[in-house]
Amino acid sequence: MHEVVLLLESDPHRGLTGQEAEERLARFGPNDLPSAKGAGLVRRILRQFHHPLIYVLLAAAAITAGLREYVDSAVILGVVLVNALVGFIQESKAEGALDALRTMVQTNARVIRDGHEQTVVSAELVPGDLVILEAGDKVPADVRLIRLAELRIDESALTGESVPVTKDAVALPGAIPVADRHNMAYSGTLVTTGNGAGIVVATGAGTELGEIHRLVGAAETLATPLTKKLAAFSKTLTIVILGLAAATFAVGVLRGQDATETFTAAIALAVGAIPEGLPAAVTITLAIGVSRMARRRAVIRRLPAVETLGSTTVICSDKTGTLTENKMTVRAVWTPNGRYDVTGSGYDITGEVHDADGRPASLEADPALCWSLVAGVGCNDATLTQRDDGWSIIGDPTEAALLVVAAKAGIGVDDVSGRLRRVATIPFGSERQYMATLHEDITRRSEASWFATPQVVLVKGAVERILELCRDQMSTDGTGRPLDRGAVLRAADDLAGQGLRVLATAMWAVDGAEALDPGRFDEGGLRPELTLTGLQAMLDPPRVAAAAAVAACHGAGIAVKMITGDHAATAAAIAAQVGVLGGHEPVSGSVLTGADLAALPAAELPDAVDRASVFARVSPEQKLRLVESLQARGQVVAMTGDGVNDAPALRQAGIGVAMGQTGTEVAKDAADMILTDDDFATVEAAVEEGRGVFDNLTKFITWTLPTNIAEGLVILAAILAGAALPILPTQILWINMTTAVALGLMLAFEPKEAGIMTRPPRDPDQPLLTSRLVTQILLVSALLVAGSWWLFEWEQARGADLAEARTAAVNLFVVVEAFYLFSCRSFTQSAWRIGLFSNRWVIVGVATQAVGQLALTYLPAMNSIFHTAPIGWDTWLRIFAIAVAASLVVAVDKWLRRDRSRAPSR
Repeated sequence: MHEVVLLLESDPHRGLTGQEAEERLARFGPNDLPSAKGAGLVRRILRQFHHPLIYVLLAAAAITAGLREYVDSAVILGVVLVNALVGFIQESKAEGALDALRTMVQTNARVIRDGHEQTVVSAELVPGDLVILEAGDKVPADVRLIRLAELRIDESALTGESVPVTKDAVALPGAIPVADRHNMAYSGTLVTTGNGAGIVVATGAGTELGEIHRLVGAAETLATPLTKKLAAFSKTLTIVILGLAAATFAVGVLRGQDATETFTAAIALAVGAIPEGLPAAVTITLAIGVSRMARRRAVIRRLPAVETLGSTTVICSDKTGTLTENKMTVRAVWTPNGRYDVTGSGYDITGEVHDADGRPASLEADPALCWSLVAGVGCNDATLTQRDDGWSIIGDPTEAALLVVAAKAGIGVDDVSGRLRRVATIPFGSERQYMATLHEDITRRSEASWFATPQVVLVKGAVERILELCRDQMSTDGTGRPLDRGAVLRAADDLAGQGLRVLATAMWAVDGAEALDPGRFDEGGLRPELTLTGLQAMLDPPRVAAAAAVAACHGAGIAVKMITGDHAATAAAIAAQVGVLGGHEPVSGSVLTGADLAALPAAELPDAVDRASVFARVSPEQKLRLVESLQARGQVVAMTGDGVNDAPALRQAGIGVAMGQTGTEVAKDAADMILTDDDFATVEAAVEEGRGVFDNLTKFITWTLPTNIAEGLVILAAILAGAALPILPTQILWINMTTAVALGLMLAFEPKEAGIMTRPPRDPDQPLLTSRLVTQILLVSALLVAGSWWLFEWEQARGADLAEARTAAVNLFVVVEAFYLFSCRSFTQSAWRIGLFSNRWVIVGVATQAVGQLALTYLPAMNSIFHTAPIGWDTWLRIFAIAVAASLVVAVDKWLRRDRSRAPSR
């Protein structure tokens, strides 16, 4: 402490002078987190057009406009602009984390300058300032504490510690984790009880919060598996399309065909081969996934996150509040006369205290149990209240747990306060390691009195410290018997080995001749004359659905790892209960602490991280390193978190998941998804929905590409043959845009396939389309080319004019697409097996497309715009015959391949 004062040239009593504060403010800068320079508005808009397929479409729109094909140009340009608008809106919502961090520290601070207390804006604090802290304050900077009284600070948002940390001012070794620096108060944390004062040692970017801000800014927002695959697919498709268009133009010119007509044909080929509906389909399919997830209590902030969940191979989950209820619960009570188990969880008083035989515990049969529970209620500053949405607490979670277990045994707060009036208190302190309260019997030793003396002292605290103050332990008749220190310590060790936090309780029935003066009730008055009444062991219990959700993830081939700021023993116990450790006890390497990670060489870190399942007492930098190590091994990582300390890792992860109820705004803004119920089971449900979304996107691509390929090949074949084009550019646009909306998008509503969570995760390196699907796409493309070319030639041979023949070819494309749509509804099952009406939107889409095709064929206005003409019923028969034949070929192909591949990700 003295070194800090000397180094910062401050005064521990008078603080800095006003002039020194001004000079240091100019020297060190304001106590603000630095603003990050984001991309400007124009750059963000232009970035939406940075895509190979968009380049081709923009070029096509410009060229068709130059050729006075304004309808074609307008449609192409409209599709591009809509997709750019959607992308811009999504990006605008995605970059709020740094702003939330800056808002988090804009508070006022109480300082002493020139020997006088004053209030200043936290931004004006400088190193060396003497800051005063009170209960309810947000710590304005990193502060080295120099004096305090019962100071406890909630550091959960920074370190992940689930309970407020008791502070002291003693010097500590230099190299210890942030969570164990009890002589420091950190910027952005909250003072829960007590008061203190300290010297500011770091401000702004130099604080621990500032370091997290730097990590958040440095963490890359990674491309998702879908965007990576679509990018690779788009580049390949662009090259192929441009190559075919150039070849088409060159062949036509070499054959002596009109250059303008040949160039128009090349543009038609390019436009036809590009799946214009794909960007809109991706966005809408993801948006439908967002809606489905919202119904399962998962709110998506960034659309690609929906699909990323389906690709997840590792889930890194926080412990407190995600796998657990974030409600301390007493699970066992030990007394010198026996052990008792407690049912129920959380702050709900529903539950019972059972003896070793499973019978409800008798307070009369074991007075030690009664007095242990009474001590937990009387020596307590927490409040338990019932609201419409359940029970809630005010105060320390540990003390709330003591109130709940007593209520389960039939001892309420009013029962204790109605008999024992609290007249003095020794608050809990880190040096004392206990809390004691002095009570007077207000029943005046009537029949309702619990003891025969006018005063009683109730005590709770650390086991070892309470034992030092005990002279005996309570027997079954309520009297004292010799203290069996060894038995108590063995019981405490056994409970702690189960990951439980253990508190000891004791009482002292003060004889009238030794009556204590409430005004002088202090440590000197608490002599080692206590009677041990028992031990109460508690933990933050696992959520009811956590174990089943973890098991489901394991069944889906997804590894689950727990990352927490809590102690290793507690973390391992919870991990074993929920199945993170695979139903086994911890083995060597399965549980690593922050110190273990720090000691590992960089080369060994990825392997160690891959083997371990539990990481305890980790720092924000280590959380980020864990995610990066897993990603270095090719894993798609989902990371959950709720605190400021989680923000960098949330942003770095493939999918960042924040808690909606207990999460900080910083964590929410850094995340891709927010859980409204903070439950790990919701993550598992979201993964299931994500897999369904990717399946539906793959189905759409598998359905739409044959049309695009076939359109391009038909144009190419016509050029090579020197024949008239079977379909025109305007007709191609009609086919692509109307079928994408009326038919293809209906696949976005397709229900999830059976067994979706029994499949292993998709290999992140696996291409968007598997070889099986590519074969299917090429087969349907060939059927479309052959069928449309034959029908076009047949109609002309029968005397139909060019417009009628083209109309027949256009309708053939659409009808085959409609039949093929039913086949694409499942990768392995036939349309009959999954049920024709299991997705009613498909029926609606087919009916809508049918109306559109009739309008295109028979309305004069549509005939004029799209160069179509009415056709006869016999032509329709030929169209449907070809469509049925094509469907039968696809069905046989699917049946032959079914035994070799059950799903697209295998």
